[in-house]
Amino acid sequence: MMRKNKEKGLKIAMLGQKEVPSRSGGIEVVLTTLCPLLVEKGNFVTCYNRSHEKSEEEYKEIQGRKEYKGVSLKKVWTLNRNGLSAVTASFSAAILAAIGKYDIVHFHAEGPAAALWIPKMFGKRCVVTVHGLDWKREKWSGTFGSKYIKFGEKVLVKYADRIIVLSEDVQRYFKDTYHRDTVFIPNGVSKNKVREADLITEKFGLEKGEYFCSVSRLTEEKGILDLIQAYKALDTNKKLVIVGDDSKETPYIRKIKDSALESENIIFTGFASGKLLDELYSNAFAYIIASSLEGMPLSLLEALSYGSAVIGSNIPEITEVIEDKELIFTVGNVEELSQKMKMLLDNPELVARMRKSSIELVTQKYNWDEVADKTLELYKGIKKYEYNSKEGNVD
Repeated sequence: MMRKNKEKGLKIAMLGQKEVPSRSGGIEVVLTTLCPLLVEKGNFVTCYNRSHEKSEEEYKEIQGRKEYKGVSLKKVWTLNRNGLSAVTASFSAAILAAIGKYDIVHFHAEGPAAALWIPKMFGKRCVVTVHGLDWKREKWSGTFGSKYIKFGEKVLVKYADRIIVLSEDVQRYFKDTYHRDTVFIPNGVSKNKVREADLITEKFGLEKGEYFCSVSRLTEEKGILDLIQAYKALDTNKKLVIVGDDSKETPYIRKIKDSALESENIIFTGFASGKLLDELYSNAFAYIIASSLEGMPLSLLEALSYGSAVIGSNIPEITEVIEDKELIFTVGNVEELSQKMKMLLDNPELVARMRKSSIELVTQKYNWDEVADKTLELYKGIKKYEYNSKEGNVD
């Protein structure tokens, strides 16, 4: 039956990610879940991955394989240098997708979309998911990277058959800036199994309910320095656990680690995935997201799926998700963030109430199966439009 369905399915190329499967970034997490679902629904999906990426521990057993849960995995030529990996991989993948037999070529993020014109020249139907306005990120400020990403934004606005956005705020941006319609399809989240503290106790001495937790890239727009300063203003025995890859020591990572030196209760775990990450989410007293810039924060959805009480900054991408507004603070306001953390410390009944509502909220509102269905509906809408146009019946 699956073979019969797949014969009628779409052939889809995915571009712009570092690697699938992976948890190295938001795009990678999205595609690691979404692509197998598209295959289950009777379609053929190929992910074009960068050639030099190495699988993290969770996916070591499939290192070098050419398939993951029915998804075809192909490596593309990539120049492994700062600033050039994404560009070279995107253009390599765009060329292969252009000459391949695909119904849909789906780009992820604005930078990779700079190569979108290549498959368009070959008559391919192209979709772009804008995972956030990346040119706003601090790491690109005043650099060629920011201009290149902005160029990719203009290319996708002009040439993409459909644009998917993950937040209503970004949808308004494209409408106001370019008068371009987009389709709002937020990310999904799986219902996760809560795990007892085991590895986290062994590795970091952490116990259930005894720490605040934040999971993110350790970059300036994630507000980690604000979080550390807010925590240091508290009088509490609960720890602060910061989860994120710190293997490449940037000036900002040095800055936040220096700020944390005077407190032995601030713990940096480094990159975490699999059972370790499950335990960190499962046993946190509360989850905090202090970002000044986001696309659709997957870590926030994941925290809610484990039943976490959540404190978040007041940027639209976060307030669209968090329904309990009493735990929203003004982005960049360290004193206000500290007050919200104290509010939870002083109100265990509030924490219990938030835990109860969190899982119900995300599993109903952010369902991966619905995300896959809406994405397929969008793909098929393009094909239908193409057919009607050829017949002279454009709606």
